[in-house]
Amino acid sequence: MRILHTSDWHLGQNFYSKSRAAEHEAFLNWLLETAQSQQVDAILVAGDIFDTGSPPSYARELYNRFVVNLQQTGCHLVIVAGNHDSVATLNESREILAFLNTTVVASAGHAPQLLNKRDGTPGAVLCPIPFLRPRDVVQSQAGLSGQEKQQHLLQAITDYYAQQYTDACGLRGDAPLPIIATGHLTTVGASKSDAVRDIYIGTLDAFPAQNFPPADYIALGHIHRAQMIGGCEHIRYCGSPISLSFDETGKQKSVHLVSFDAGKLSSVETLPVPVTQPLAVLKGDLTAITAQLEQWRGREQSPPVWLDIEITTDGYLHDVQRKIQTITEDLPVDVLLVRRSREQREKILLSAQRETLSELNVEEVFERRLAQEEIDDGRRTRLNELFTHALHALNDEDERA
Repeated sequence: MRILHTSDWHLGQNFYSKSRAAEHEAFLNWLLETAQSQQVDAILVAGDIFDTGSPPSYARELYNRFVVNLQQTGCHLVIVAGNHDSVATLNESREILAFLNTTVVASAGHAPQLLNKRDGTPGAVLCPIPFLRPRDVVQSQAGLSGQEKQQHLLQAITDYYAQQYTDACGLRGDAPLPIIATGHLTTVGASKSDAVRDIYIGTLDAFPAQNFPPADYIALGHIHRAQMIGGCEHIRYCGSPISLSFDETGKQKSVHLVSFDAGKLSSVETLPVPVTQPLAVLKGDLTAITAQLEQWRGREQSPPVWLDIEITTDGYLHDVQRKIQTITEDLPVDVLLVRRSREQREKILLSAQRETLSELNVEEVFERRLAQEEIDDGRRTRLNELFTHALHALNDEDERA
């Protein structure tokens, strides 16, 4: 039995006003070719198929086209929902997709199922566990402390996995079939990125790996960086197929090719996903940024590199933005973000804390607040105009009074 473990496609993501449609189409075409060349029996998508609960039409089209094209290969597709996915959106096409060798699990309560190989014989037992919302597994109880609610939810999720595993063992019987479980959640020790949204805030921060049942492989989603959990070969995040935030730049994106033999896990191979849209992060003062930009001078680059530029100086951000715009006009780059570095933002905040309002006039207060915003020149100018207009109006009222 051979499966491809992938997750966190985030179809329809808007990335600083840029569409990811071309990247996602290239990935899905590559995934289709990989499933064929590797003779994969099933593809498991461990949540966050879409970026929002109401994905744009082109994202739905990519999704549906992939399902249709994959059906022709004999490979089974399993879609489980993530925290970004809408239960209603996934369920609206679930029954139709079932005729196209596709299983969609949008919410809790789906029983384990046999996962067949290409030849139609059973190859594994699957526990298709999607993102578990607290209301799916616990009943609200009045009077519980924060810690008690956390423990209550932790136990409920643990019990849900345990029951799924018990049911899977019953379904397997005496057959030498591996048991595979999915999940879309944060586990203890997982390394996150900026694009990952905490999903159990206030109740459960992370799920301990030791609370998973003894399944042969646990295919996880939600964390965008590929990694093993707790040093366990069989508990893995595959990560997202494309970089979903600039802090994922330079990290190899991948899917896992998971093989089973005689009912047991035999190998997990990481297959790198080709990069179709390069990203880069530049950091330093204006002189250093200018020098780094020279690497693209005279280079043929298509598509243009998307840039995140982090400024480490104290100067006004909008002045630096204008200068960078001039420098990059004839370069094959697209500057998506110009911002102060995290260290600089913290320094500004610390400095501001040492000032009191009595030391500043109203214009200076507004100027300092605006300097902390990562906005373009046009919006900055408009905000200044509106502020000046409001200030004049207030002054006029004071004079009339």
